[in-house]
Amino acid sequence: MTVLRSAPSTHARRSTGVRGRPLLRTSYSQDLALANTSAKRRGVIGLVIASFVVPFLLTDDLLQVLTLGMISSVGAIGLNLVTGYAGQVSLGHAFFIGVGAYTGAVLGGDPDGALLGYGLPMWIWLPAAGVTAALAGLLVGPLAVRLRGLYLAIVTLGLVFLGDHIFREARDITGGPGVGRRGAELELFGIDFASMEPISGLSRGQAQFFLALVFLIVFAVLGRNIARSGVGRAFGAVRDRDVAAAVIGVDLTKYKVMAFAMSSFFAGVTGALYYAVIGVFEPGAFSLLLSVQYLAMVLIGGVATISGSIMGAMFIALLPRISQFIAHYIPGELLSVFQLEAILYGALIIGFLIFEPRGLFGIWVRLRNYWKGWPFSY
Repeated sequence: MTVLRSAPSTHARRSTGVRGRPLLRTSYSQDLALANTSAKRRGVIGLVIASFVVPFLLTDDLLQVLTLGMISSVGAIGLNLVTGYAGQVSLGHAFFIGVGAYTGAVLGGDPDGALLGYGLPMWIWLPAAGVTAALAGLLVGPLAVRLRGLYLAIVTLGLVFLGDHIFREARDITGGPGVGRRGAELELFGIDFASMEPISGLSRGQAQFFLALVFLIVFAVLGRNIARSGVGRAFGAVRDRDVAAAVIGVDLTKYKVMAFAMSSFFAGVTGALYYAVIGVFEPGAFSLLLSVQYLAMVLIGGVATISGSIMGAMFIALLPRISQFIAHYIPGELLSVFQLEAILYGALIIGFLIFEPRGLFGIWVRLRNYWKGWPFSY
């Protein structure tokens, strides 16, 4: 008697990898998974493990550069949410970073100091800095409904100059130009990350590196989940064609305001933690140049990618070191290190926009695809 056997299920074929197409995705949930291939899962796990080993191989001065780069990555992810994913051009990122920095400094600052401070713990002042910046972003969001493109960019640019005036005049909070104030106390769960040896066996640079690494992992996962959710798909519809998005039922006001609020929250948390690690800052730190730096992170790393935001932020964080290295080969009378750094910012933005619009992430994708197809060219 002939026994009829059913064909193996899709799940079985995918799990064994013997028959069928093991990487074939048959649902949106598979395609939008956080790490939708085994190679991505192995790569992310390997990268995280390597990141936890790095602090034991580098000196504290280089660790601080990487620490600040990881903190800046969170701000770059926030800017990418509003500019890359939602398509709303923003040049006011420095303003929201400043709001977060001063909120954190006031709430977590020394209550007995010369400037206003409440001495609250880090688990209060850090999220409060993000919420305050998000509230500021909510004020800008409604303007994005009526403006777009160059007009929206000019409005957000005005925020930088408005913030510069407020930060300079509010001397009881900011200390004023040339004086500044200390950042918030960098202490969490009884660990003082600003001391020379916060944890037994770890230096200050190593402890702050681990703090920034955990901080980056949490916000990178949060940003990735936003991007792959229904909110992220609505952002993409608004970016590609807002009129068509409105026709199919996307609430433009809701999602544009959400994009600015989320981006501002990321920026506020970044500003509070960044300048807590730096120690002392003044109003001049939140100028247009800071907005340009974050825009460069997004453009150089890759627009509308979380990984690209991290790549771009780390590259920009290391750019001063690269400038110092190049400056050794340039006569001292011709260019200073700061002038060379500014030139590199402009040259890199122009170069990537012309030759590699997808940024460092695009270069990585091309290398990965070439390796997957090697030795074939197709």
